[in-house]
Amino acid sequence: MVSTKPAIEPNAVYSREEAAQMLGVSLSTLKRMIAAGYLKASKLDGGRRVFIRGANILTMLDKSTVSNNHKKR
Repeated sequence: MVSTKPAIEPNAVYSREEAAQMLGVSLSTLKRMIAAGYLKASKLDGGRRVFIRGANILTMLDKSTVSNNHKKR
């Protein structure tokens, strides 16, 4: 059975858990991505909940590149 990930909607707002699931990473990895500045997230003053706009997820993915630094032998 093949599972498909839901599409990331630019105007939607996601929780950290939802964003991690959509990206296929653990919650701790997502938190590190936010802390390192790779992924922009929002939190209301005095609040505990973190919100991530779909557009921010897509922007992060657009800015990410995979380099092939491995030399063939």
